[in-house]
Amino acid sequence: MSLLKSVTTFGGWTLISRITGFVRDMILARFLGAGMVSDAFFVAFKLPNLFRSLFAEGAFTGAFVPLFSHKLVGEGRDAAIKFAARAITVLVFFLVIFVILMEIFMPYLVMLLAPGFAQDAGKIELATFLSRIMFPFLLLISIVSFQSGVLNSLGKFAAPASAPIILNIVMILSIYIFMPISSTPVYKIAMGVTLAGFLEIIWLGYFLRRQNVRIVLQRDLFNFIRSEEIKTLFKRIAPGVLGSGVYQINIMVDTILVSFVGTGAISWLYYANRLQQLPLGVIGAAISVALLPYLSRHIRAGEIEEAKEIQNKAIEYGALFSIPAAVACIVLAHPIINILFEHGKFGTFETEMTSRALIAYSVSLPIYVMIKAMLPGFFARCDTKTPVKYSIVAMAANLIFALVLMRPFGHVGIATATTLTAFVSFYQYERGLRRKGFWSFSRELVIKIGKIFLCSMTMGLVLWLCNWGLRQYFGNWLELKTLYKLPIFAGICFLGVVTLGIMAKITKVIDVAEVLELLTKREKKHA
Repeated sequence: MSLLKSVTTFGGWTLISRITGFVRDMILARFLGAGMVSDAFFVAFKLPNLFRSLFAEGAFTGAFVPLFSHKLVGEGRDAAIKFAARAITVLVFFLVIFVILMEIFMPYLVMLLAPGFAQDAGKIELATFLSRIMFPFLLLISIVSFQSGVLNSLGKFAAPASAPIILNIVMILSIYIFMPISSTPVYKIAMGVTLAGFLEIIWLGYFLRRQNVRIVLQRDLFNFIRSEEIKTLFKRIAPGVLGSGVYQINIMVDTILVSFVGTGAISWLYYANRLQQLPLGVIGAAISVALLPYLSRHIRAGEIEEAKEIQNKAIEYGALFSIPAAVACIVLAHPIINILFEHGKFGTFETEMTSRALIAYSVSLPIYVMIKAMLPGFFARCDTKTPVKYSIVAMAANLIFALVLMRPFGHVGIATATTLTAFVSFYQYERGLRRKGFWSFSRELVIKIGKIFLCSMTMGLVLWLCNWGLRQYFGNWLELKTLYKLPIFAGICFLGVVTLGIMAKITKVIDVAEVLELLTKREKKHA
């Protein structure tokens, strides 16, 4: 399977996942609004997802997939599966201990993540209770991430990308599933999160069995935990925690600081960040996940030029999709928030505050996507230490930017700090890859990204003119009934896509024949 086909497969399922995620967030906005209850829920929900991003999807996957791929190519399928069984046994052992400890010390953990909650009576208690319900999700979703890493290494991207859909659907249905247990929506949604983790494990377990892969926990834990391959794995995991999790760590810093801004601010940033996560998850994660096994195999085979070329393509695809998405989010921030979330307890004021944060976040979208495309360049070469150094600098920069900007600009200043940090990280990754001789921007790639930017700005101008014209004609067209707003908004988006397509054709950004060839070409296999 070619890189583009892998990216589109993973990205397509991720897009469906993000769409169901939007439906989920619309339900959350309707039932929880943007106040004390929603702030407490989002802090509690962030805890398992933060550690998942750092340990499971970030550090563990970044260390495990190259080692698993190398064993698959060099020693065969049986040796790779044996290694995977040992790795998951050790991972589960340590995570069980970690989850138990966190359940015991949860009040202190919540206070650490949201110290501003101490100003509001009941917020800490509610966030702690919800966190204890949802924190076991960390263990479950870490197993899911491991299963996904094995399937991705085997060239199977659809099932792992579709797994998050289960979480979204269960969270939506939990309002009704847990009706006999509780009448409080926030408690029912929290229980749905943990239930979804079990269902995702069952889902991916089915697809592993279809690949004739049966991985069971091993009894001889303390013997093989001292083996060289497991030691190597966990030596690479430790620095990878920071290297792959800079974005999530910065979001955590944002949460700590914004808890002091006032009630509702955490929720405004959450909803805005969720919207940014749509293109970042669909494009950035798809490229990062699909790229790592390909780079690992090419480097293992000594095909250095092929590895550089495939990294070029990853950057190009990332820019092609993320720059237009960023421009659209900036120009249409207010209509997007209004249509998606302004229902029930989520009002006009919440829409205005959230749209401002969305604009600030969206500027950094293409940068974070390109960082995700550059990060595998280190992981595929088993270099997890260099990203750590970059992450420490980025975290320091984010903290400084946030402290400077939050006082005059509130939650928007904190979102802007995250964006400024993206540029710092981008500079480090690009410079590091270039200095180590791993990869650098070619002249052709720079020209192509420039053309993509031109096409996107033209599209943005058309979107702005359409929105401005409708305001002149209707006054505030967003005050119309949803029945009328949706077709109007869809029409604006359609004109934007058409404009982008015409400009891409004029500037020759997209070669249709090349795309079709890449979609149908199969990656050559190595012995």
